[in-house]
Amino acid sequence: MMYALYARQSVDKQDSISIESQIEFCKYELRGQEQDYQTYIDKGFSGKNTNRPAFENMMKDIKQGKIEKVVVYKLDRISRSIVDFSMMMEIFKKFNVDFISSTEKFDTSTPIGRAMLSICIVFAQLERETIQKRVTDTYYSRSKRGFYMGGRIPYGLAIEKTMIDGMKTSKYVPVEAECKQIQLMYELYAEPKNSLGDIIRFFKKNEIKNCRGSLWNTARISETLRNPVYVKADMDIYHFFKSQGANIINDMTDFMGTNGIYLYHNEGVDKKQSSLAGKTVVIAPHEGIVSSEQWLKCRVKCLNNKQSTKTCKPKNSWLAGKMKCGKCGYALTIKKANTKIQRYFVCSAVNSTKACEGIRTIYAGELEDFISQGIRNKLLEFPVLTNKKESSHGGLNENKMKLSQIEEDISNLLNKVSNANEILMKYINEKVEQLDIQRKILLDQLHTATNDTIEKNRDTITNFADKWEQLDFSDKQLIVDILIQVIYMEDDHIKIIWKY
Repeated sequence: MMYALYARQSVDKQDSISIESQIEFCKYELRGQEQDYQTYIDKGFSGKNTNRPAFENMMKDIKQGKIEKVVVYKLDRISRSIVDFSMMMEIFKKFNVDFISSTEKFDTSTPIGRAMLSICIVFAQLERETIQKRVTDTYYSRSKRGFYMGGRIPYGLAIEKTMIDGMKTSKYVPVEAECKQIQLMYELYAEPKNSLGDIIRFFKKNEIKNCRGSLWNTARISETLRNPVYVKADMDIYHFFKSQGANIINDMTDFMGTNGIYLYHNEGVDKKQSSLAGKTVVIAPHEGIVSSEQWLKCRVKCLNNKQSTKTCKPKNSWLAGKMKCGKCGYALTIKKANTKIQRYFVCSAVNSTKACEGIRTIYAGELEDFISQGIRNKLLEFPVLTNKKESSHGGLNENKMKLSQIEEDISNLLNKVSNANEILMKYINEKVEQLDIQRKILLDQLHTATNDTIEKNRDTITNFADKWEQLDFSDKQLIVDILIQVIYMEDDHIKIIWKY
């Protein structure tokens, strides 16, 4: 039988003891004896668990009866977990193996050694958990101040050294060639008719290659389209993350429509990319490269999981996918017949689940004519569906920011009403009245700015609506997807749920 000299070092630091030094301390326990020994070395492994190759080999030799004593430089070299250490000691006891800590003078061949060993392993685990908590606290503290916290560098960006609050860190800077591809991705996916597969096909057709040598795939593009690191964070972005339950560190006044965003996954929070609840949002020091309007279109599209998972496009009617049964809520599917009717809608629940008695036959041609007229009227009614002028975006965002602040101030004042005395109530009433006047002025300004945009684009929209009949199948489907949420059909009753 022989001695086992075990050494472990997780990270090679200047102030940490080397593997060689640990082995020398362990050899001292031999005290000149001509005792056979074998070294077991784990370099680059943590002591938080026992998933270490050399440790596993040592335990295997113990179970085969090859080892008499296990010697380590210090207790925490072999384990920092009470549970793991207890299980290890049970095995040692079972196979009559003694344990010696060279510097701490623990020897389990004596009762006092065994007692002291149990006490020290408790403190070893406490130290590990304290260090872990300190590292976590430091991470979140630095992340909330906008420090670069490492990780994979997003496509379209590189890192450069910078200073924040007098401390050295890094920040992202745009890579021009990659940024153009990112912006093109958002442009394409913001169109309701395009899927992730369409983007890959477009890139392949136009020989747009990944600058980092990888192949384009839907998973990576989807991840890119959801990443807020690219967005120019303005008030619309602030309200979006707030509505999703995210923890926003910065004040709303920091959302000026210029900088990107860091999104952090807090401990214990759902890590699914579709969920933003409980995650931390911080304004990043770098400038965004995608407008908030485009980013929100793409993000909402991913959240709704509609176009991104569509594997085929309807060919028999541009209303397919929008029609639902008014009786049971199931989708209406289109059928083709070799008669003069040719195409008609039926409730999908009639044959599949028998959960619906069905509705009368709905001729697709007649229904399309009816919906076409409604869409033409809607296009004239909502010309704001055209692209907004970039020049007005800054002013609109500033007014939205002011309006949000006023509404928050009013809400805070109203929360104090229940505990207010007569004098405080008078002050609250006067202050709320003043804020309400300011709120109405801002609403009028926002309304005027919107109307200006409408007037500038009215001719284009009117002309577009007048040419509805000349649009091809895909363009009609695009307009339907933009305007209509769902259409409910029940015998002679039609209910259109508009998005705008």
